Amino acid sequence: MKIDAQPIGKIKAPKSPYVYPGYASLIIFSKAGGTMNKTIVSLFMAVTVLLGGCTKNTAEPILTPSASSPDTDASIDSPVPGTATQMKSDAAGVQTVKDPDSTTVLVNKHFALPADYKPKDMVFPDVPFLFKEKIEKREMRQEAAHALEALFAAAKQDGIRLAGVSAYRSFTTQKVLFAHYAEQSGKANAITYSAAPGTSEHETGLAIDLSGSDGKCAAQDCFADTKEAAWLAANAPAYGYIIRYPKGKESITGYQYEPWHIRYVGTKVSKEIASKGLTLEEYLKQE
Repeated sequence: MKIDAQPIGKIKAPKSPYVYPGYASLIIFSKAGGTMNKTIVSLFMAVTVLLGGCTKNTAEPILTPSASSPDTDASIDSPVPGTATQMKSDAAGVQTVKDPDSTTVLVNKHFALPADYKPKDMVFPDVPFLFKEKIEKREMRQEAAHALEALFAAAKQDGIRLAGVSAYRSFTTQKVLFAHYAEQSGKANAITYSAAPGTSEHETGLAIDLSGSDGKCAAQDCFADTKEAAWLAANAPAYGYIIRYPKGKESITGYQYEPWHIRYVGTKVSKEIASKGLTLEEYLKQE
């Protein structure tokens, strides 16, 4: 397996509409109502720029497609053979997972969630985020949320202050994001740095991007050199989480190294993955 030859880091992505609370809805609004609505959205964008974009504790950082982007991905040559989650393939060869509610469900460019999938047990984990609003990207599935709370508590005892950056993302939100990127830079380019709807781990309700409480290096390469990243790498498996896209495994996961992106799989699986130095793809392949 190998990553596509196209250099992801050299593609310049448009600013994400998901950066601003409610902004994805504005894009849908602009497409529905002609010139007047587009003018309203343009004015919103202008005011946002004048105000300095997003302020601390209100939204995600603006990202470009590189190793620092939580949506950065690259194709892997073939699906993981033998995984029990596969069910059917679409015209592009993407297989729809059979059990989307499984805590070990594999979601990547080759395995997608059903288009109508929505986790039924979503809650707001009682942990700090870089924004205050109780919105979609703060939600997680209940089991993962409770484990996250325990992880945050343990980190705090060790003097590590963590904060959430982005958790759940619905199919609709991912569809709007991907369509926005495709419109701005073409689908061929968009697919190299953003996940198509149904293929983002954030849609499972089991994944979350984290940072330090100060928000520095949130979802950026420099997070790898922080004490928070080191603590997560060493301790996340004890609470059922794995570093989903580890360094040196890009050709297997199809994603650049993302030390901030953790995924809940349950303690039994997380400890085995960590002890053997596996990815979720490799773990499922050996099952």
